[in-house]
Amino acid sequence: MTATPHVGTDWLARADELDRTDPLAAVRDEFLLDAAPDVVSYLDGNSLGRPLRATADRMAEFVGGQWAGRLIRGWTDGWMQWPETVGDELGRVALGAAPGQTVVADSTTVLFYKLVRAAVDAAPPGRDEIVCDTDNFPTDRYVIEGIAAERGMTVRWIDTDPTAGVTVEEVRAAVGPRTALATFSHVAYRSGWMADAVAITDAVHAAGALVLWDLSHSVGSVELRLDDWDVDLAVGCSYKYLCGGPGSPAFGYLATRHHGTLRQPVQGWMGHAEPMLMGPGYAPASGARALVSGTPPILAMVPLRCGLEVIGRAGMAAVRAKSLRLTEFTLELVDAWFGDLGVDVVSPRDPARRGGHVTLHRADFREVTDELWRRGVIPDYRDPGGIRIGPAPLSTSFLEVHDGLAVLRDVLTERPVP
Repeated sequence: MTATPHVGTDWLARADELDRTDPLAAVRDEFLLDAAPDVVSYLDGNSLGRPLRATADRMAEFVGGQWAGRLIRGWTDGWMQWPETVGDELGRVALGAAPGQTVVADSTTVLFYKLVRAAVDAAPPGRDEIVCDTDNFPTDRYVIEGIAAERGMTVRWIDTDPTAGVTVEEVRAAVGPRTALATFSHVAYRSGWMADAVAITDAVHAAGALVLWDLSHSVGSVELRLDDWDVDLAVGCSYKYLCGGPGSPAFGYLATRHHGTLRQPVQGWMGHAEPMLMGPGYAPASGARALVSGTPPILAMVPLRCGLEVIGRAGMAAVRAKSLRLTEFTLELVDAWFGDLGVDVVSPRDPARRGGHVTLHRADFREVTDELWRRGVIPDYRDPGGIRIGPAPLSTSFLEVHDGLAVLRDVLTERPVP
């Protein structure tokens, strides 16, 4: 059957009206939207953001100008400080973090490893447990399992409902005098559940432990206030809502009060207090710079800086407001169109607990996702039986959400409910 996205006149009119009154509608024109003419609707901004038009220009300028023109002199022109410079930009625009606490370097997995090791290595004797939930993102779970084995520690698992997320009550019951570190995702990668970061951080601190938040699914779609929330450590990727591109570097946050006391284990030359001295022995750099190990990914930070510029102009309050409108419109369409098609909503309906994406469940959604991709609608699939609808606030229109869900409705009406 040929997809007929523009169906349901009332809902189409509503999408048009939402787009006309969207304060951020003009920002969408700053993205490269016409490079994939086969795409009807891109609903996977929570996995990989679209590229900005400025990114293509800025990359060409950087290669032809700074790289080709300055060559090795670029390091003394400022590249050496980019981990902190871009980290401070990110902290100001999207993290609620004062300068000197955030760096951009490595991948999320590597920075997560560094921060976990720094936290548990500094724990007092007797604190030999790491607390985490069973539905946390796989790389986080794998890393803490490996560190626990390295350090002779135990992982205390919170058996979280995958259709919801970790709660403060669960955390209070799990942490105690043996807890060295508790680590959770602020927004759950499957359900989109947004944890109560303030209450959970307070609960972990009350037990005498540190907390590390993975912000990969919240940064750039949810307002964050790391300093105000008294967060100890945080990590996150930049290729989703920050539009850094595939494989773009991650960021690490180390609160000022922990500078000089928490030391990460990968002692590379670029994290040395005097990297060009190249002498014997390791002396860590001051501040968050100590989280850096190897050569900073300068070229890969260029797209991220473009994304941060756009978010900075828009303001995170406006970005979050549009994100909520997009997910609320998604839920309205699901309720109107999918009631008799066997589709369940996994994500929270409470906007205070909902991140930037909506997860729908049906047993055959793996095969349905393949068919959607063939018809030009691009969400993503997560076991068990979940399709994530991830509109990006800066680049996704309400019409695009309407059209994508209309194709999903077409596909489901062709298939028996499992």
